[in-house]
Amino acid sequence: MSRTVLYYFTPQSPWTYLGHARFAELLRASRREVAVLPVDYGRIFPASGGLPLPQRAPQRQAYRLLELRRFAEHLGLPLNVQPRFFPVDGTPAALLITAVAQQDGADAAMRLAGAVMAACWREERDIAAAATLAELLEETDLPPERLREAQHAEVRARYDAHTQAAIDAGVFGAPSWLVDGELFWGQDRLEFVARKLGL
Repeated sequence: MSRTVLYYFTPQSPWTYLGHARFAELLRASRREVAVLPVDYGRIFPASGGLPLPQRAPQRQAYRLLELRRFAEHLGLPLNVQPRFFPVDGTPAALLITAVAQQDGADAAMRLAGAVMAACWREERDIAAAATLAELLEETDLPPERLREAQHAEVRARYDAHTQAAIDAGVFGAPSWLVDGELFWGQDRLEFVARKLGL
């Protein structure tokens, strides 16, 4: 049994935002390690039969907004279901989180990921903008040079490798967790993740 939970997500996902803090609490309670793995769903969706949001049927798009409102109210989390900067390219933030995970560790990457998601879904900030990402590094007490390092080919290669690993593991949506070889998808499945963690 691995002590490490694999956490696959994309930073512009509202569902990941809704589950992130609760997942962090489960990690603390279970004393498990985590691999923070932002991945490219632009590659995962075609490989898994999924569709990007703008290509989904109007009924599905409308129901998504309804469910986001329901879950935000249920969880007591502030959420703008149609934020100013969305759709947004999550790649710059994903690469930055990848760089931070590599250089500063999982706890720092979890902290930054949570800040990025909140910036998008609660604060309506542009998480694709370098200026916003620089602010978020400062707000989470992380080195400013990570923004430059996130552009390195090595970080991109790591991001691509994590994406391929997610595809190989059967990941198709965000957020997803791999716990002791078992896959869980969706913030509404965190109760099952907790059980798997023995909580």
